[in-house]
Amino acid sequence: MMEPNKSGGFWSNLRQGGMPSAIASMRGGETAQQTAQQMAFIRSLMREKRRPEVLHTPLSELETVIFDLETTGFSHQHGDEIMSFGAVKVVGEQIKEEECFYTLVNCQTAIPEDITRLTGITEEMTQSAPSLIDGLHNFMSFVGQNVLVAHASSHDKAFLNAALWKTSKVQLTHRVLDTMMLARWLEPQRSNYSLDELLYVHEIPIHGRHHALEDAKMTAQLWVIYLREISERGQVDTLGDLYAYLSRT
Repeated sequence: MMEPNKSGGFWSNLRQGGMPSAIASMRGGETAQQTAQQMAFIRSLMREKRRPEVLHTPLSELETVIFDLETTGFSHQHGDEIMSFGAVKVVGEQIKEEECFYTLVNCQTAIPEDITRLTGITEEMTQSAPSLIDGLHNFMSFVGQNVLVAHASSHDKAFLNAALWKTSKVQLTHRVLDTMMLARWLEPQRSNYSLDELLYVHEIPIHGRHHALEDAKMTAQLWVIYLREISERGQVDTLGDLYAYLSRT
């Protein structure tokens, strides 16, 4: 069989990640059109350049989205998937309890028993949940262009990037801050920087642990505590200042 001519628009678009939405549109029907629109939105959001003026925003006014993901395991490279998204908005030191986001995701993969015991999420629960593209689209719509914050963010960022690439052939372009990095800078004497440990030492009530929204809310409380400590030290005023200090840790 002869190899198709790869010089045309089809193969060019495929290599550039542009074909999935076109293929989705070709399927016809409302679902395919909705999927194509969701992909287009996600790609458009990721193409937006980081606004340099945000670096000059005082931390007391900074708009952030504190988020957490629950996943079927710890390795997206080996087939683990996102099971749920949870997030809450914070402006400066004010947690916007009324501005929250949560969704389960139809991860379309087996959920190990130990993960179900940890999170309370069963395969039956995810089977009737929104698809990954639906959950991701709604999550990114909630986030907008705000700065993201998570605890031990490398895990969440890796899974988020994997989901963005799988569904839309793009990668995350948002700024992401990590409360673990803040803890290492502000509390260098500690030997344990797990979320459970930091919640305990800062007397933040622990409930609903390993539920994405509840973890996001508790991380938000930790974020606010660290913002207050940063303010009291008087060394950091803006987001740009914070990045500069974190780069030295």
